[in-house]
Amino acid sequence: MKFFDLLRMSISNLWKRKLRTVLTVLGVVIGITSIVVMVALGNGLKQSMLDSYSNYTSMTQIQIHSGGGYYMSSSSGQSDEKRLDDTFVQQLLSMEHVSDVYPRLSVSAIAKAGRYASDLDIYGITQAEFQTLNLPIAQGKLPDSDSELKFFYGNNVLMYFYVEKTYEYPFWDKNEVPNVDLMNDPIFIIFDRNAYWESQNGSSGEGTPAKPPKKYIIEACGLMEGEVGEWNNNYSSAVLCDIDALKAELKRVFRKNPIPGQPTRKNGKPYNELFYSQVIVQVDDMANVVELTDMIREMGYEAYNSAEWIQQEMDAMNTVQAVLGAIGAVAMLVAAISITNTMMMSIYERTKEIGVMKVLGCDIRNIQGLFLMEAGFIGFIGGVIGVGFSYALSLVINGLMTSSGMGENMGITGAICRIPLWLSPLAVVFAIVIGMIAGFIPSLRAMRLSPLAAIRNE
Repeated sequence: MKFFDLLRMSISNLWKRKLRTVLTVLGVVIGITSIVVMVALGNGLKQSMLDSYSNYTSMTQIQIHSGGGYYMSSSSGQSDEKRLDDTFVQQLLSMEHVSDVYPRLSVSAIAKAGRYASDLDIYGITQAEFQTLNLPIAQGKLPDSDSELKFFYGNNVLMYFYVEKTYEYPFWDKNEVPNVDLMNDPIFIIFDRNAYWESQNGSSGEGTPAKPPKKYIIEACGLMEGEVGEWNNNYSSAVLCDIDALKAELKRVFRKNPIPGQPTRKNGKPYNELFYSQVIVQVDDMANVVELTDMIREMGYEAYNSAEWIQQEMDAMNTVQAVLGAIGAVAMLVAAISITNTMMMSIYERTKEIGVMKVLGCDIRNIQGLFLMEAGFIGFIGGVIGVGFSYALSLVINGLMTSSGMGENMGITGAICRIPLWLSPLAVVFAIVIGMIAGFIPSLRAMRLSPLAAIRNE
């Protein structure tokens, strides 16, 4: 018997028992819809988490911090701290899979504007790294390579300005933005924080009157786009500037005195060069990030990458996705039992028909194939309809999450229910396979029926 003959007979037999077929197909529809929607929910949560992380960090970068490991000096036998300098930067650039290296220099300073004051986190970065950050600009521009130091303020810098006399934070205490125009108001910067607080206390550590440190007016070159309190990226609360300009300004301010945060010699005097606070290594591919991180750690440096903990989060989300899929699979198991029951009932009703087919010389494999095809066709119809229902249900869920604002409150970016392209055809194939597995035992019974006993059956 040809394949299309079996297919035609299968469809005809299912059509004769429309109500039973529809009810069985409905079970498959519920099962497939449950699986697809549950997997889509897990996939949406995972993709949303990745989208959220991509806004704040790069998964192909390695962060190296100062103050990491220690090594034994071959000449003195003493332990020296590993430091981040230009020699180390060149060493990193020569390593395989390293596409670029971005040194950073960070300092803390005090800002004063009218009756307000604030602690600033200032990051000096290279012009090459500025080009990779894609920072949204509301006013002005990014710092350029001029010799003059200029600041680019994050949109959340004003959150940390307080009234100097009362130490009241307008944003946190009253939900008000301080009356400070970072672009146009004169902002006085105090780099020597220790001297400032000593002068505030009235004396230095030795009991002598402390001289107030100098204040410097640093011009603003730009302001990041975004409302105060809106977190767009890692730099929303930071102050950015050109690293070479920051180096020159620090040397001018402190001259031969130690710079806060910089190491000193044994006699307390500063080094001639400034050491970096952090070095960012740009890796050519995410697959090489962990290997490079381990190599840098073996060199004695403190290295960290986002890929490691993001992978841990992904493993956890994969587990959640598997659990959600298993919950949907329970409905599919019920549907499989329903298919088995339907096929068994069909065999009991068609026992005489099976006997006639055998007496006429029909191959028993064709008889088995007929019932398997009927079961598979039930799975196919249920799978196709179930996938269609899944897309409709996903649109409803996404619409409800968007209209109610629940997705935003939960920190979910984009659609929470995302059906990947591969899931739809896989769900249909899965439904067909489950249908044929469920119909396998009934098909064996049909194949093993005695022809004479089947014909005598009433």
